[in-house]
Amino acid sequence: MPTWQTHEPCHPFVVSLKPTHLCAVLPPFLSRFTPSLSNSLSLSLGFPSRSSLSTFAEMSKAGALDLASGVGGKIQKDEVLSAVEKYEKYHVCYGGEEEERKANYSDMVNKYYDLVTSFYEFGWGESFHFAPRWKGESLRESIRRHEHFLALQLGVKPGQKVLDVGCGIGGPLREIARFSSTSVTGLNNNEYQITRGRELNCIAGVDKTCDFVKADFMKMPFSDNTFDAVYAIEATCHAPDALGCYKEIYRVLKPGQCFAAYEWCMTDAFDPNNQEHQKIKAEIEIGDGLPDIRLTRQCLEALKQAGFEVIWEKDLAVGSPLPWYLPLDKSHFSLSSFRLTAVGRFITKNMVKALEFVGLAPKGSQRVQAFLEKAAEGLVDGGKKEIFTPMYFFLARKPNSDGQLCGSWTQ
Repeated sequence: MPTWQTHEPCHPFVVSLKPTHLCAVLPPFLSRFTPSLSNSLSLSLGFPSRSSLSTFAEMSKAGALDLASGVGGKIQKDEVLSAVEKYEKYHVCYGGEEEERKANYSDMVNKYYDLVTSFYEFGWGESFHFAPRWKGESLRESIRRHEHFLALQLGVKPGQKVLDVGCGIGGPLREIARFSSTSVTGLNNNEYQITRGRELNCIAGVDKTCDFVKADFMKMPFSDNTFDAVYAIEATCHAPDALGCYKEIYRVLKPGQCFAAYEWCMTDAFDPNNQEHQKIKAEIEIGDGLPDIRLTRQCLEALKQAGFEVIWEKDLAVGSPLPWYLPLDKSHFSLSSFRLTAVGRFITKNMVKALEFVGLAPKGSQRVQAFLEKAAEGLVDGGKKEIFTPMYFFLARKPNSDGQLCGSWTQ
């Protein structure tokens, strides 16, 4: 196992910028927005108003210049455009092949997250995932509840060692660690996300109990039977082979304990002979760094082949009072998740264009924003047609000799 490291506390980058500096690049209709919308706009551009301070506190990327400074991650700024071009060539939209994506998944996924993490953090905050949503519930509230639900299903207890497979910058890791008083290790193969995650752990005060390990989840650097619980939130979809990934999770999990996940999947409604369905699938793959998107039943079968006993499974998108894709839908508008709305994304697009033009964002930033917009379109279309879900949930147990079930589950 890699040696744990201590890290100095860090301070978030705060943008100091006046609205007048940016008025030349904003669409003329923005001056007619209501005061409350103007507050959200100010937050998106980097100068929070008093009425938006509570929202600002939850957004770890303060504004557009902060976004621009992070585009490319650990990639040298003058090499970002080349990285974008190489990433695009992996995908169907640019003539790429599925087998090539699977063979080079580590390079493809690393390039993807170096390029998009700053955009994700700007739009989503620290947790890069969807959630089923109740009426009257904000996006952030639904995301927290989704994370708490996972912890409750696992039955994690104070003092246990938990593994987050494909942890991003650690938003769910920190939330679950605080919710359950557990020690959570985040597994991630992207150096930039780990660096950012450690900064945020320091800010949140969980750096003594939570840390990150840089490794490929197809070849985990942990001993057998290490963890009391393992979870993955919309992450193992990046694996080139579900069975291989699940086998590694099975290996590092203690006997009698559980693995829970939210998987990105095509549903049984997906028709591989339907060109529109294939177009939607391809848009999601390029916009989200995926070598392929498996069917729900393929994930279920891979779990069983890996040795797990499946306790229960369900597509949580089915029956959700509000659709999971609502934040991205062009017909939807929300002040609380303004940056994700069509208007918010339009403003971000123009901001990125302007910042790239004046040299404050690296060349290629607009291309990144463009394939993320393509992903948003594919996700919304896939959700509306019910051919795609980002929340195929399952709870599975690694058997032991006495038949004990994980957490609070009993036979």
